[in-house]
Amino acid sequence: MINDNISDMLTRIRNAQMRSKDSLELPYSKQNEQIAKILEAKGFLSGVKSFKYEGKAFKGLHIDLKYTEDGTPAIQAINRVSRPGLRNYSTARNIKRVLGGLGISVISTSRGIMASDDARRQKLGGEILCEIY
Repeated sequence: MINDNISDMLTRIRNAQMRSKDSLELPYSKQNEQIAKILEAKGFLSGVKSFKYEGKAFKGLHIDLKYTEDGTPAIQAINRVSRPGLRNYSTARNIKRVLGGLGISVISTSRGIMASDDARRQKLGGEILCEIY
């Protein structure tokens, strides 16, 4: 059983990119789907879709990874910030820019999971889940 679904997803993405895989599948969770859709909207992933396994009661998440023309992954680094043993919260004013604005943070706010620039714009703070650049 997986204790931290977000860390598991980030590790699977990191490992798949190190092996130059085109896509990966992982167990479905609403948080993972929302984070993946944010990464797709910000240009770090090619595609995200949920599916149901044949003959099974649970769903999966299919993620298409994105690479440049020379084969370099779109995601250079993907790190978990807040974890179950040490939560990391920030107010809207104190949300730090990732790599001078080239990367994003994914934040869990009272209005759902969103990218750091959207949270800053809406003046919402929350738990900083991960950083991507």
